[in-house]
Amino acid sequence: MNRSFAIGPHRFENNLILAPMAGVSDRPFRALCRRLGAGLAVAEMVSSNTALWGTRKSVRRLDYAGEAGPVSAQIVGADPLDMAEAARINVDLGADIVDINMGCPAKKVCKRAAGSALLRDEVLVGRILESVVAAVAVPVTLKIRTGWSPETRNAVRVAQIAQESGIAALTVHGRTRACSYGVPAEYDTLRAVRAAVTIPLIANGDITSPERAKQVLDCTGADAIMIGRAARGRPWIFRDVAAYLTSGTLPVEPPGHWIHALLREHLDALYRFYGAHAGVRIARKHISWYCRYLPGAAAFRDIVNGTETPAEQLSRVAAFFEQCPETENQAA
Repeated sequence: MNRSFAIGPHRFENNLILAPMAGVSDRPFRALCRRLGAGLAVAEMVSSNTALWGTRKSVRRLDYAGEAGPVSAQIVGADPLDMAEAARINVDLGADIVDINMGCPAKKVCKRAAGSALLRDEVLVGRILESVVAAVAVPVTLKIRTGWSPETRNAVRVAQIAQESGIAALTVHGRTRACSYGVPAEYDTLRAVRAAVTIPLIANGDITSPERAKQVLDCTGADAIMIGRAARGRPWIFRDVAAYLTSGTLPVEPPGHWIHALLREHLDALYRFYGAHAGVRIARKHISWYCRYLPGAAAFRDIVNGTETPAEQLSRVAAFFEQCPETENQAA
């Protein structure tokens, strides 16, 4: 059964969460996923180094004005004082929840001993968590991987440190930093974490369908699930998962005209948020994701990547969907 879920004083309509994905989970995408069934949508991570916040990218990521709450902001860094200050500023900007990233596997993050690299230093993990929790009056959450490598999985111990530090909820991605996305996520570690702590547990990793969502919840005993890559170009996955967890029935795949209308809504929001020049370029990847399972998607991707204006982009998208048979507009 689908169930409600809470982080601190914030109770959500369901236990389905959009993952914070850099370059993807921006304000337009978060709003769309929430409208289509995500109970919570976590914002893109921002560095705890406030000296970097003057860039256009950071300014947009830190813009929560007018966003439907609760707003969850994610910060990444390795210095307890910097992380505390970044948390305070995000709360001042409108964040209702602060999420700490200790799961990012990107080399540029790990080489600064941040993200999942922190899992190698449990003492520093505790210092950062305690510093951030003490700095703000809002709930602080944590996202981790199962460890730095399969040989050094320590998610259970980090989860215990998190609970002792006052973390309000914990997300665990079922891979270590050393495991690429080509290695299937494992959930045995998440089940062990569930047995070791009482704070809300959010399961993440390879949740690509309603059936898998139910399997992961049943297998791990997690309170909620977080969906990332599977939502790209398919934000209605939250609606489908919610329906399946509630009724056990799989919704039918949406027809092409419905997908086209949703994509048009998403594109309009991107143009408004980023402006025409940047919006068109950011939209290219989203269009490719929406169309990736449709006939002619590969050739269409090359066409889309050559578009330069909103009008040209919208025209190309309309033409593509007009030639797609409705019966073939099925996502795999």
